[in-house]
Amino acid sequence: MYTVVARDGDVVLLQDADDAGSPTGSPQRCATADVVPAVARREAIGDTRWVFARTTDWYPRWLRGGVTVARSHDLGLSGQILGFSQDAAAAGYAPDPRLAPRTAEDPDAAEPRDENQAALFEPAPAADQDPSPADLVAELGAQLAAVATSAHPGRLRLLLAAESAGALAGAEMHHAGLPFRADLHDAYLRSVLGPRVPHGQRPQKLAHLAGVLQEALGAPTLNPDSPQDLLRALHRAGIEVATTRKGELARHSHPAIAPLLEYKALSRLLTANGWAWQDAWVRDGRFRPDYVVGAVVTGRWATSGGGALQIPHQIRAAAHADPGHRLVVADAAQLEPRVLAAIAVDDALAAAARGRDLYAGVAERGFGGERSAAKVAMLGAMYGATTGEAGRLVPQLARSFPRAVALVEAAARLGEAGRPVSTHLGRSSPPAGRRVRTALARGDQPVLRANGRFTRNFVVQGSAAEWALCWLADLRRRLRDQGGRARLVFFVHDELVLHVPDDEVDVVVEAVRDAAAAASALLFGAGRDDFPVSVAVVDSYDQAK
Repeated sequence: MYTVVARDGDVVLLQDADDAGSPTGSPQRCATADVVPAVARREAIGDTRWVFARTTDWYPRWLRGGVTVARSHDLGLSGQILGFSQDAAAAGYAPDPRLAPRTAEDPDAAEPRDENQAALFEPAPAADQDPSPADLVAELGAQLAAVATSAHPGRLRLLLAAESAGALAGAEMHHAGLPFRADLHDAYLRSVLGPRVPHGQRPQKLAHLAGVLQEALGAPTLNPDSPQDLLRALHRAGIEVATTRKGELARHSHPAIAPLLEYKALSRLLTANGWAWQDAWVRDGRFRPDYVVGAVVTGRWATSGGGALQIPHQIRAAAHADPGHRLVVADAAQLEPRVLAAIAVDDALAAAARGRDLYAGVAERGFGGERSAAKVAMLGAMYGATTGEAGRLVPQLARSFPRAVALVEAAARLGEAGRPVSTHLGRSSPPAGRRVRTALARGDQPVLRANGRFTRNFVVQGSAAEWALCWLADLRRRLRDQGGRARLVFFVHDELVLHVPDDEVDVVVEAVRDAAAAASALLFGAGRDDFPVSVAVVDSYDQAK
């Protein structure tokens, strides 16, 4: 049974619908204060899939009210998938633009959410263009019909369920938060930057390095934070570089290079993960990034703040379990090339990777045991490298694993022709934009080859994101069924972090591995053991690597 959640003036409607999305019975009308208790009662009975225009419109306040739900259908996220999916193209479905999901660039998500902000408990301002309850019910019916008439309804149904479960999990992980010791983070910052200074001023270490650079480059007014100012100073000192990137700078031996590289590294730490970052994103002993599900066209997640997908290793020691708890950190090793083997049905590649390091297995079968060469070739095939060492090695890879290479090559040719490609479960790349259409008209091969590189990787990265999402969703279900106190607290591409009481660690580790096996069976059939998951039980996040 589906239950559509919608606002109608000052009340909230809970409208039941059948498996085709048709409304059944009269809606339950609830005052705002009565919604959470009503949801809890229905959830206790079970068999409800909650339908949201956007999960983030409702679920965070339910979590603050102490209620979690098992299943959902996010109309915005599902509509985005179905609107592009080539599998559902024949249905003529067009998503309601009023239900567009959030993106990482959404201005409404530019600032961190305040769990205690009263406005989050209040209804959104009414707008004439907001979809009505009847609109939401109709949209659900249209989406379910599009899935039912699609080329692969089972796959699309799984994708939409996993995407919606991901939206629930993202809200829950924000609510739970990754345990984070602000005192340890502060101590580290002080050890490498010096005492904290007011925002906008350079800490002691950066101020010292700025002075060293000014002297070494003979530029007493140099601002090393200005790329243009820095390039001019470097050129005046005889250091001919086109950019201030680390790789280019490191090729020179001038006395200014070492302090400049140190300055850039510390400045990046201060900007991305310094005291201002801590003030914005660490609250009540928890790091709470704002996850944006499906923000990347391949289905990968992003964050609208907090930089959760790029937490540098040097500050991970501050992500520390509470007393009586451990962090369980699980990582799906070499996920993308393993997924490539599965979606290409390349049994030779799957066999080379099974139960071992994938690149070592590939090396033994086609590269004389040279693991580094095998890795360069595999990454070159997935990302479209045609020059240098990768360009030389990819043909060698194709001789050993023709199915895998043929799949990405076919995807690249479609992209070069301005055509979309699809993942294993049916997420399709967006239609060709103006730049690609212009390139097709003009025969602009560099632009078309770039689009081919995008579509080549889309099918692999997107299918890998599907596997990871199914893993996350299945593990979330297992944790709910166990009824313990373990919580998912962090997710980044192919890695999960859980905060687990000491007495639940063993059962949670087993659940992590069982969920990975279940995800593999769901996507690629029973008996697949091609997706090993490494699990570390640690006190702090840095110990997992």
